[in-house]
Amino acid sequence: MPGTILLAGGAEFGGTMAAPDRRALELAGGADAQLRVIPAAAAPDRNHERAGRNAVRWFRSLGAQDVAAVPLIDAASAADPAVVAALRSARLIYLLGGFPDYLGDTLAGSDAWAACRAAYTDGAVLAGSSAGAMVLCERYYDPRSRTVRAGLGLLPGLCVLPHHNGFGASWAPQLQALLPALTLLGIDEGTAVISEADGWRVYGGGGATVYRDGAITRWASGAWLRLEPSA
Repeated sequence: MPGTILLAGGAEFGGTMAAPDRRALELAGGADAQLRVIPAAAAPDRNHERAGRNAVRWFRSLGAQDVAAVPLIDAASAADPAVVAALRSARLIYLLGGFPDYLGDTLAGSDAWAACRAAYTDGAVLAGSSAGAMVLCERYYDPRSRTVRAGLGLLPGLCVLPHHNGFGASWAPQLQALLPALTLLGIDEGTAVISEADGWRVYGGGGATVYRDGAITRWASGAWLRLEPSA
């Protein structure tokens, strides 16, 4: 049975992210669940080690007992059998923020991504913040090239706009024109939406904004929302 997806808007390790991250740990099986962090999106500016340490420190502060950052930073390490095995056995996999184009290119078609998909299919929680959330979708906006690119496709019909309470909202008009058939999901910093049995729920300090069919709907923390078009 497929697992759970967490999409965060950025500013992921601190403050109001405690609520969604504790919920993710609960859904993954509790404090003893294997939690593995993918820092690849931070590799282009050589920030991956610090980002990985921050993630480990944060989740330990929430009670996680088995948390580690895997050394996945490029195409070669995405094929490393040890990295692949660590991801396949994980119950919560977290893709950090950074450069979405680099993260997407690193994971696309890789053994590491196949392991993530297999873990998710077996019930694991697959989480991403900012760039990590963006690449999980059908399409994402690459701010470096100012183009729309194909994502990893875990979430067909969706495009995430992270940091929506900052710069993310400014992407919406352009992407509504470029991707009229897709749902745009704006997620504020310090906020996440989590797929649960009854739909998607907003957690954290901000809100989520859905752009679909010319309409804009805002959802506050605690609200349930639909990302799929109505039948």
